[in-house]
Amino acid sequence: MKKFITLFILISAILTLTACSIRKEHEPKVVTFWTLQMGDFSDYMYKVIRSYEKEHPGVSINWIDVPFSEGEKRTLAAVMSDNPPDLINLNPDFSALLAQKGTLQEISEEDVTEFSPQIIEALKYNDKLYSIPWYATSAVTIYNKELFNKSGIIRLPKTYKELGAISEKIKTSTGAYAYLPTITENDTMVKILNKYGITEPEDYISAGPVFEMFKDLYQKDLIPKESITLTLQEALEQYMAGKIVFFQGGSNFLTMIKENAPSVYEKTDVTEQIKGPIGQNDFSVMNFVIPLRAKNKDEALDFCLYLTNEQNQLELAKMTDIIVTNSNALNDDFYNDYSTLEAKARSISAKQIKNITPQLKQRRNQKEINTLVNTAVQSALLNKDATEHILKKLKKSLEAVEE
Repeated sequence: MKKFITLFILISAILTLTACSIRKEHEPKVVTFWTLQMGDFSDYMYKVIRSYEKEHPGVSINWIDVPFSEGEKRTLAAVMSDNPPDLINLNPDFSALLAQKGTLQEISEEDVTEFSPQIIEALKYNDKLYSIPWYATSAVTIYNKELFNKSGIIRLPKTYKELGAISEKIKTSTGAYAYLPTITENDTMVKILNKYGITEPEDYISAGPVFEMFKDLYQKDLIPKESITLTLQEALEQYMAGKIVFFQGGSNFLTMIKENAPSVYEKTDVTEQIKGPIGQNDFSVMNFVIPLRAKNKDEALDFCLYLTNEQNQLELAKMTDIIVTNSNALNDDFYNDYSTLEAKARSISAKQIKNITPQLKQRRNQKEINTLVNTAVQSALLNKDATEHILKKLKKSLEAVEE
């Protein structure tokens, strides 16, 4: 009898374990997915998620939208934990920092063949890929055509040198400044130097002519004194007040101008962004990363590639002002529309994305590099020291940061 009871208990335990195992096999894997400030597009996001889950019944997507201001702090804490999200939406600067810390899964280039090769190349850190592009922006030049025509100048400037050359005539003829370069905000100056072929910190010692160009304009009062303190948003306010002729920003700024300064919007047109001598464009991109400690890496990658495929990227683009990163989507007729001012800006921006090399590569201390460059150009404009001496000090500071 005792043997029978023991056998019964053993069989019951085996059946229980088997039942639990079968249950777990049929339970969907939950991919936790974070985005930054995408709540306004929740209908679109849930539509893509439901579509993916229908095609992949073994996977469930848990979408969490994080406020932009909390993104970096929460992500850093999460990737260091034992249970991070499986897929996270970030910017390339912070992604590079996490890659440098060894907290991200490397992405095979075989998985990203549908994306713009130039964007993929730009996202690499130490020649390895740790992120997948989602959407991009590339600034266009927004300008007041009434003020420009008043200046008597016929040809629109294409380079910083050309823009500088017409600045005095524009101010004399219109009373407005040609432009307000926010050269000490974030990575603005670093991107300008990149347009002059100065891409590595060790090469910034050769930035003298660029610094001197802005210094000359600043000291002749041909760019506003606030150029060393104002943000892009504040520069936009100057444009809407008719105080500057040219403003560089994403096509989304046209909506702000239309809503807040309709009379200026009526006088507004757009053209390509201002370039340097080598002719490439700068751009910004938002991407996805997969933490090294994520539990469902394969499923996260698969969902990410679904979310960023041609169809889904184009659908999001048609709801917003973003530029797609999928190569086929970039060639869609949607980006060959010049019927409205916004469509024209969008089409110009998309074409610029196809010419972004040589592109600035993110470094592990990029934020510190940006700050040092911004401080140096500010010192040059304020004539605190000779530009040559300022650049030598910058070189030493950058060497210390890189150690």
